[in-house]
Amino acid sequence: MLTPHHKPRLLLPKSAFWSCRGTWKRAGINTLRCLVGCTVGDFSALWTLQTYAPDLGMGTIMALSMTCGLGTSIALETGLLRWGKDKLPMNMAFKTAMSMSFLSMLAMELAENVVDFHLTGGVIALQDTRFWGAAVISIAAGYLVPLPWNYYRLRRWGKACH
Repeated sequence: MLTPHHKPRLLLPKSAFWSCRGTWKRAGINTLRCLVGCTVGDFSALWTLQTYAPDLGMGTIMALSMTCGLGTSIALETGLLRWGKDKLPMNMAFKTAMSMSFLSMLAMELAENVVDFHLTGGVIALQDTRFWGAAVISIAAGYLVPLPWNYYRLRRWGKACH
């Protein structure tokens, strides 16, 4: 039984945990690299499928686009781990990319696609300035949603994919 002077414990670490500038910078760079892979694959597939296979329906097109975004992000991160400063063997680079950032990529893809669908219905209209405004907003959402998780992983466990 709790008495009035007992406070429940917070599950998140104290605010000092969240104030490390170096960790925020590293998390920001990691998230940006992931964002590039996710966005390139997602928007490319979205445009391609809408152009050449519009009969698939928007739900299927968006699901396939998200899958492509995840794939390009994993490929980019695997490449960075393999041929970047870490020089990991290919199988280790792939496993590391998958285990350390899949949740982040999934959150990123979901955020981008939910915002994009809400603002444009998921329709790529390269000639429309409203599309480009929506793209910027959806990309920003894709960056901001996983950023705290990436910071948390770095700060708590020292785990990063780059």
